Amino acid sequence: MPDSSDEFYRIQKLPPYVFAVINEMRAKARAAQIDVIDLGMGNPDGATPRVIVNKMIEATRNARNHRYSQSRGIPKLREAITRRYLDNYGVELDPDKEAIVTIGAKDALAHLLFATIGPGDVVVSPNPAYPIHQYGVMMAEGHACMLPMPDAATFLERLKDLYRNNAKKPKLLLISFPHNPTTTCVDLDFFREIVDLAREHGTLIVHDFAYADLGFDGYTPPSILQVEGAKDVAVEIFSLSKSYNMAGWRVGFCLGNPKMIAALARIKSYLDYGVFQPIQIASIIALRECEEDTKKICAIYQKRRDVLVTGLNRAGWPVEKPRGSMFLWAPVPEKYRAGGSLEFCKLVLEKAQVAVSPGIGFGPLGEGHVRFALVENEQRIRQATRAIGQFLKS
Repeated sequence: MPDSSDEFYRIQKLPPYVFAVINEMRAKARAAQIDVIDLGMGNPDGATPRVIVNKMIEATRNARNHRYSQSRGIPKLREAITRRYLDNYGVELDPDKEAIVTIGAKDALAHLLFATIGPGDVVVSPNPAYPIHQYGVMMAEGHACMLPMPDAATFLERLKDLYRNNAKKPKLLLISFPHNPTTTCVDLDFFREIVDLAREHGTLIVHDFAYADLGFDGYTPPSILQVEGAKDVAVEIFSLSKSYNMAGWRVGFCLGNPKMIAALARIKSYLDYGVFQPIQIASIIALRECEEDTKKICAIYQKRRDVLVTGLNRAGWPVEKPRGSMFLWAPVPEKYRAGGSLEFCKLVLEKAQVAVSPGIGFGPLGEGHVRFALVENEQRIRQATRAIGQFLKS
């Protein structure tokens, strides 16, 4: 039976979900009682800190919290996130005009694109990229301009070339560091150059800061809002998902430029009534009391990274240590490169019982790589690298 959804205007813009192939193979293997080690989806496996859960339970028992909440987020939660930015980054934000609560980072990004760009507006982002960065633009009728990012310096130079050579200037830059999937990390000087370019050419910036607290070996990811004048052109999206092991809670924030925040607030007022209020109340506790937990969570990811990198190198698959994020971006071994990343991932799942994500799923410039997510414990990661090593040797 043909898929009638292909008739729908926006659905036609979206290609088949590449990751679905691996997901289906994994599901069939598990149904056959095969132990698959899943390093594919970046879905945190750790428990949310107990104090947050307890506050959620307490707030849920109060019937007053069962009503509609506020689309912008309750005032005390907005105050808590702006306080965190002051403490962690030295950035002052107005909780009423420069901060809004969102239903996770994806909600913030998708709705912000609908609010700020129109048909044909150019949105520049690095590629490979998290899929919503490319397809969110397309769904909002914009033109997704993808610049290659083998490293941050190359992306910046290509961006400067674009400004020099294109008559139509970008309406918006959509960036994310530490970067998913490539794990590229930047310093504050990189952001200064980005902000200077945007201010000079009248471009807006959206920085997706999902891995704000996952920097390794002494590296601390900077906030773009630390740059002087950044709020003139930029907003930053922050999420509790990775920093506090709260992925399923769906709490995020958009912070910075008041004009963009107001646009997002207006469009959200038509689309939702905000996050369930007990979740917002519990999130206040996360931001106020759980800073030490974010450090512990980061340390867990760093140990897993070390185990994975050591294991893959020992298996004959040379990879480098990422400085941040919860991923490892690995080149497909030379022997298998011609077949493409999807076929290689299918082989790894079939022969080693390990699920990883094909680079092609992150855009055309992701081909030739695979992404590992650090979402299994150290023992399981060692088991995975041993199995991969046996597969590569065979």
